[in-house]
Amino acid sequence: MRLLNIMVIGALILAASFVYKIKFDSTLQVERVGKLASELRRERNAIAILRAEWARLDTPGRIEGLASRHLALRPIVSTQFDSFDRLPDRPPVIVQPPSADPIGAMIAPPDATGSVPAPPAAR
Repeated sequence: MRLLNIMVIGALILAASFVYKIKFDSTLQVERVGKLASELRRERNAIAILRAEWARLDTPGRIEGLASRHLALRPIVSTQFDSFDRLPDRPPVIVQPPSADPIGAMIAPPDATGSVPAPPAAR
């Protein structure tokens, strides 16, 4: 009987030490989670501050002021633009018949530059 009591007391001591170890580990984990949560909050605040600073730096008024201060730009005047009838003609489209080697046709040099129309055929 006495041996049984000693074994039960030993089992209770082992169980209590195991419960204490679990409680201690869980307390450490709670502290770690708290540190991570505060670090996450700090990083989110830093991101919000950086986004606000980026928005301030990216405002068109600020960029316009910097451009006028540091670049020698002149305002656009209406005489810089020309009418559509004075545009150069569109280059002719050269249609080549399909070849047996489509990849070779893609890498082959073109026959004409496309900027000058081909002369009319002599009859």
